[in-house]
Amino acid sequence: MSSNRKHEPIDWHGAAAKLSLDGRMFVGGERHPALGEETFDKRSPIDGRELCPVARCREADIDRAVASARQAFDDRRWAGKSPAARKKVLQKFAEQITAAGSELALLETLDMGKPVQYSLAVDVAATARCIAWYGEAIDKVYDEIAPTAASALALITREPMGVIGVVVPWNYPMIMAAWKLGPALAAGNSVVLKPSEKSPLTALRLAELALAAGIPPGVFNVVPGYGHEAGEALALHMDVDAIGFTGSTRVGRKMLDYAGRSNLKRVYNELGGKSAFVVFPDFADLDRAAKTIAGSMFFNQGESCNAPSRLLVHRDIADAFVERLAAEAPAYRPGDPLGGKAPMGAMVDEGQLDTVLGYIEAGKSEGARLVTGGNRVDADSGGFYIEPTVFDGVDNRMKIAREEIFGPVLSVLRFDSEEEALAIANDTSYGLQASVWSDNINRAHRVARALRAGTVHVNCYDEDDISVPFGGYKQSGNGRDKSLHALEKYSELKTTWIRIDS
Repeated sequence: MSSNRKHEPIDWHGAAAKLSLDGRMFVGGERHPALGEETFDKRSPIDGRELCPVARCREADIDRAVASARQAFDDRRWAGKSPAARKKVLQKFAEQITAAGSELALLETLDMGKPVQYSLAVDVAATARCIAWYGEAIDKVYDEIAPTAASALALITREPMGVIGVVVPWNYPMIMAAWKLGPALAAGNSVVLKPSEKSPLTALRLAELALAAGIPPGVFNVVPGYGHEAGEALALHMDVDAIGFTGSTRVGRKMLDYAGRSNLKRVYNELGGKSAFVVFPDFADLDRAAKTIAGSMFFNQGESCNAPSRLLVHRDIADAFVERLAAEAPAYRPGDPLGGKAPMGAMVDEGQLDTVLGYIEAGKSEGARLVTGGNRVDADSGGFYIEPTVFDGVDNRMKIAREEIFGPVLSVLRFDSEEEALAIANDTSYGLQASVWSDNINRAHRVARALRAGTVHVNCYDEDDISVPFGGYKQSGNGRDKSLHALEKYSELKTTWIRIDS
């Protein structure tokens, strides 16, 4: 596919019918079947259509991919290039992503169900921007000289770590991969990427584009498969130097265990969230706040770790705010992800659909009031669609307030004071993002400082840039994606101490 012309709408259904899909793994610069020739069927959540068989990689396949990455690292075919040379290749890689944007967007939507216009405008664009940004940055990152006595010269240099295992989720497959690939490749490492079995297709295509851009064979490998097989084997591998993981807190704990059971590899976990969106009565533009939380919560079907799934609103304005929110929600009713206009798409698979519906039933049984939504829709399409859902009267001890749902379900909690709002907002095992809405600058600063979250938005939500770090406190993980800080995860610091005789 090459049609990206602004004045010529793409027939996404027609394009999907013409796609030729390849689910084989990508190792050493080539496509291969799994060594055991096992596959699993990949079906699209938008209508249940069969997409293609995908290689079911197991331990032997992981061994093969890691060996390829290790050889590429050891012979310095990538790590030995100057930062300026790596920069040129990564920028070309970003250009390849942009040129293949329509194809990548279609693969992303078929794989995990999000509306195709967002796959193109958000996911493809952010992926290319991330790769280009790290390419542009890497020849501008300086090493250091320590302030020692005159009798010594202490050089502090950053070196690539080696082989990086990357395990990413299904909600933003390309973007999450790019957040790891960008800094890891820029720093000179080799990578073995294990995409989610629910969304492997764009990762495999990205590897082909990277090769075409000039990233040498073996430097970027992709091994699809199940988490308990391919993911576990990668995290346990004795020749993997670090793991960059994005996913659930449950699996994040396993990643730490795998590191302890193997070679004590570094593990950088970006995990779940239960973000608080705190609205005070001194914020005048409630319409904007209501539109913002609806847009942020229901974007990507609510399948976002940073979704503002807990709305904390002052009791004095709660009724009026919930009324505004209820009026916004129907605009996000899911529709055909390939139609080019649907505001929400399908849940990633039937299992996730059932999980979200289970949380909705839990909310009802615990006494929360269902304001709007709560139902599966368009079941006759063969896809997995849920209405945008809002619960009021939620207590922070309820299951829907404490656990990450990963679907379009918003809980409304009421508070009476600033102190109570902070107590509720911070009463969670997560700490990924938060938001405070107030026209009082002192309160805004005070509350933002007190919120225990990696990112706090003031009078906005989900506004960001590749130049700022992303990550959380507490059980939302460790380390930071994005920004120059991400380079620290994939580099070793070496001190070279040189004695100077007088």
